[in-house]
Amino acid sequence: MDADDIGRLYGLHARGLVAFFARRTFDPQVASELMAETFAAAVADRRAFRGSGDDAAAGWLYGIARHQLSGWYRRAAVERRMLGKLGLEPPVLSDVEYERVEELAGLAELRARVAALVGDLPPESREALRLRVLEERPYPEVAAALGIAEPAARARVSRALRGLAAELESERNAA
Repeated sequence: MDADDIGRLYGLHARGLVAFFARRTFDPQVASELMAETFAAAVADRRAFRGSGDDAAAGWLYGIARHQLSGWYRRAAVERRMLGKLGLEPPVLSDVEYERVEELAGLAELRARVAALVGDLPPESREALRLRVLEERPYPEVAAALGIAEPAARARVSRALRGLAAELESERNAA
């Protein structure tokens, strides 16, 4: 794979990758950065590509993207804390760029759908999810607030998240 091939891949998949990342991070700035990192890794690893054709190249590129996303999940919290301690801010997207990424990723529609699905959860699951995910409380606090054991609180949150993910996935596959 040469530079022209990477340039063609960029033209075909840059917007799709931004949407891919934005739907998973819910942060257009991060989505833009991860897309750039994905293409930087593709350029660096272009000689390792052994496939042929656009489908194989797209699969290879999205494999790199999944690896970039996984790495971001692992290091995001640490990086944010360190930047805060150093008083540094990463470069930010303009309002127009931010809104365009949100539009490309369909984040407004996705947020509305997630809110509707959360509203459909049984009240005890919805409350467990609110305490753990929105308020970011540790599980012992969630359990205490709900008056249940910690393993039960973990199970409620886990079941609610799995149910939401399954519903969103089935809707995405049906579309």
